[in-house]
Amino acid sequence: MIQTRPELLAAIRDRFAHVDNCPFQGPRVFFENAGGALTLKSVVDTSARFAAIPDNQGRDNPASHALVDVINRARADMSVLMNTSSGQFFAGESGTELLFRMIRTACVNAPKGAKVIGSSIEHPASRSAARRWAEIAGLDYVNVPHDDASGIVTAEAYREHLTPDVRVATILHASPVTGMGMDVAGIAAAIRDVAPEAIIIVDGIQHAAHGQLDIDSYGVDGYAISPYKVFARHGYGIAWISDRLSAMPHDMLIDAPATGWEFGTRDTGSYATMSDVVAYFDWLGGEVSDETDPRARIEAAGRAIHDYETHLTNAMIHGTGNLPGLAEMERVTIIGGADNAAREGLVCIAIDGIPSPEVVTRLNENGIRTHTRKADHYSGNVLDPLGLPDAIRISLCHYNTEAEVAQLLSVIKDLLD
Repeated sequence: MIQTRPELLAAIRDRFAHVDNCPFQGPRVFFENAGGALTLKSVVDTSARFAAIPDNQGRDNPASHALVDVINRARADMSVLMNTSSGQFFAGESGTELLFRMIRTACVNAPKGAKVIGSSIEHPASRSAARRWAEIAGLDYVNVPHDDASGIVTAEAYREHLTPDVRVATILHASPVTGMGMDVAGIAAAIRDVAPEAIIIVDGIQHAAHGQLDIDSYGVDGYAISPYKVFARHGYGIAWISDRLSAMPHDMLIDAPATGWEFGTRDTGSYATMSDVVAYFDWLGGEVSDETDPRARIEAAGRAIHDYETHLTNAMIHGTGNLPGLAEMERVTIIGGADNAAREGLVCIAIDGIPSPEVVTRLNENGIRTHTRKADHYSGNVLDPLGLPDAIRISLCHYNTEAEVAQLLSVIKDLLD
């Protein structure tokens, strides 16, 4: 849909700041979306507007009442975007901080001797929190190995390690290293079959920008995103928690409302910018469908985003025009395989004989922004089993173009010649 409508792609790109130009570097292609997506121009305007307001929520004055209305509207908007019929949204320091808080609460409320289960594919945000708080709470941590070749962990893999005494479970929705998406609903269903009392918490940070969120269908208790990775800005994270997790004893001020999870006065502008994000998805859904219901438009936008990003990653892997794709280039290894239906807008590669930082530097010198993933505490869980010290992460989004893909392939081809 998007690839056949150049006027729509132009309209999409026009809604984002710095879509083809870095304020420090000049003209550039942005293939570093997994490190932080481009920012909507509306988010920039909203952030500036709310940064100038001196009032806080919870006071008896018109400005304070208006701020509360903005927050309530944003929470309602996020409920439509992520499809939630219960639970609550709240803001925190970052997506990582919110994962730690949710996992900590679930662990300290679990009975002694129970188990925490998670997967080796997970980002350290959830793996670190689960292991740390399992140990502190006297719980056993169970690791589910992912498949090294595909970069995926399946419901079947979880099922092999599940027992009825599991009380906390973590799931990664999409990997920021492999780019592969997991079957969250299937994994959660497998957990519920064996351990129905488990609190299930999902890291949705990498997945959110690709436009397909449906929390009601997952059957989970917690879901965290980082808004700067879904067209908003840095400085905060957003979490959704179920009514069951909301009601658990958790860190809070003495005599504060029992289900309150926020600390201190949050930035109203952070909530307001999430309404901008939801409005963008709603607009795009109206451009690619005839739907009139906001949720239906958002679902249509998610399908269009997935289809177009698949088109772009296929062009990157299999070639475009007269340029060979990465799969056709000798010495190039595509992590997760060339043809992987779970891929979400990201291709991670290693080049035999050339350290990844050198490739990233060469690409940057040619105006193409990518990123090195090293076998460190962030990515070693994926790269070490493959025998790779590092890799080049090429992460795109639906505002990227096939011409930008061609520019990347041309530089890599010249590098290998």
